[in-house]
Formats: sequence, structure tokens, C-alpha cells
Amino acid sequence: MSRPVTLFTGQWADLPFEELCKKVSSWGYDGLEIACWGDHMDVRKAATDPEYVKEKKAILKKYHLGCWALGAHLSGQCVGDRYDERLDAFVPDALKGKPDEIRKWATEEMKFTAQAAKNMDCYVVTGFMGSPVWKFWYSFPPTTEEMVENAFQKIKEWWTPILNEFDAHGVKFALEVHPTEIAFDIYTAERLLKTFERRPALGFNFDPSHLIWQGIQPHLFIRDFADRVYHVHMKDAGVTLDGRAGILGSHLPFGDVRRGWNFRSLGHGSVNFEEIIRELNAASYSGPLSVEWEDNGMEREFGAKEAADFVKKINFSPSTIAFDGDMKN
Repeated sequence: MSRPVTLFTGQWADLPFEELCKKVSSWGYDGLEIACWGDHMDVRKAATDPEYVKEKKAILKKYHLGCWALGAHLSGQCVGDRYDERLDAFVPDALKGKPDEIRKWATEEMKFTAQAAKNMDCYVVTGFMGSPVWKFWYSFPPTTEEMVENAFQKIKEWWTPILNEFDAHGVKFALEVHPTEIAFDIYTAERLLKTFERRPALGFNFDPSHLIWQGIQPHLFIRDFADRVYHVHMKDAGVTLDGRAGILGSHLPFGDVRRGWNFRSLGHGSVNFEEIIRELNAASYSGPLSVEWEDNGMEREFGAKEAADFVKKINFSPSTIAFDGDMKN
């Protein structure tokens, strides 16, 4: 299949950009989904400095890599989240502890990201939107319908100017449906699209690893939102409920074998990737299959190489033959 196989650089931001490009090329990837942190992508520079963009493109070309999407998860989270001190890890030091200034900075950062994507010849930005109501997902004390609706309307208020900027540059935003986001499953995703009157600038970055442990069959998300899957993460998770551990994680860190689920390298978890490829084929999705590699129980360079091979093996095309048509005796 012609879909490119890429690597999301978010979990590799400790490595210099060129060093990572060299490794990714040697592992057999076609390109990158570049994270907008570390030294991988400074969106303000990419939006305003042609020489910066030229340098990034030259490094990609040197290692025979393409780029089809930028990842703006951290700044996007700061736009729509209800503030707590965890957000301080995502923002410049001068803004720490200042919720209003954080949201203002994040909004501008996302607008720059749209321009940066266009300048990099990428027409999708993946990321998060945050949520004013996620912290109240368990309805005790009672979370009222008014609180939920107000949260969706706040997201619309905060993100509409950003999506207007995306429209101006011909770029689409693909929300990664994910716990902690305003849309974290099928029904909240549908509510989000309805809230935004299904404007084309807003779609989804499909990631099965965040659905499988919730009890959702990931391929059904593609079926329900076939026209809104703008980007795909290939990421696995192993669900290992043993009667003692639950899906809420027990405040145990990722990688702890006592957890009821953990992210796993591709093919080592519970996601049925064949069903996903079949649904993507039915949806005529031709964009990147982007490996988001995360597995605390496996050496990451071994895992990243193995994951590239896994995706290439399963990246099959749909049939072009009607096997029961035009039959002759």
C-alpha cells in the first residue's frame, strides 16, 4: 500500500532532530510526524523564518524522509484545559502558575503552528484540545449536564479563532481522541463535531491504544468517522485485567506489571490491527500510518525498528477485483 509509514517524534524529543532522522531512516521509515517540542520543531520560527524551514527540510531530504504532519499536543492541551500545576511542565518558565497567560500563549502557539505546517508543506496538525470538564468525568459529586455543555461551549469559544487560522492556511487539525480531552470516546467525539457544526477544519487523529482499554473496539471509530480521520497513529496497548487490577490504573506508573493495561509496542498488545487496516481501506484513507512508540518494557530502538516492519507488513491494499462478478461458466 502507498500509505507512508512514519514515526511520531514526541517520545524521542530527548534526541537532536538530525540524530533522530538518521536513526529513523536506518530503521526503514518513510518519514516523521514532527513533534513541536524539544529541538524538533519551533513553530514560531517555522512560521516566520524561511531559513529555519529550509534547514529542517534539508535534514529530512538528507535522510530520504518526508513529513506529512506536525504534532502540537502540549500547546493544544493548554488551550482548553482547566488549569492545574501539571500544565506548567508544558509552558515557558515565565508563565508557570498563570492560567490566563498560559491559555493566551497556547492560543498564539497553535495559530503559529498552522502557519508552520503550511510552510513545512504539511496540511495536518495532530494534537490535543484539553478539557474544562475531564476532571469531573466521574459523576460524584454530581457532574451536571449543564457543566458538560458549558465545557463543550468553552472549547468552541477558545478553539474557533484557532481553527479560523487553520482554515486561512488550508491546514486541518486532527484531535487525538484521548482521556483528558473534551472528546475521549465515540459519543464525545460525535458531540464535539456537532458542537462545531461539523466544520471541515476539525477532524481526528485516530489512535487505537486510547480506545481499546476503555472497552471500545477501535475499528468502529473509523467506521463512524470515516470522513473525519485525518491522520492515524499506530499504537498498541495490552489489556491485562486479572481480577485484581482495574482499568483506572491504581495510581501505578506506566510499565508497572500490576496495572490492568499498559502501552505496548506494535503487535504485542490487544489491538487488532488487521481490522483497523480493513476499515481504513473501506474509508479510502491514504494518509500516513504514524507509529507512536511507547513501551516501558522494551528497549525503544529495538521496538521502533520492529514496529516499522510490523506496519509495513500489515499495510495491505483493498481488493480491486469483484470476485463474484462477471462469472463465466
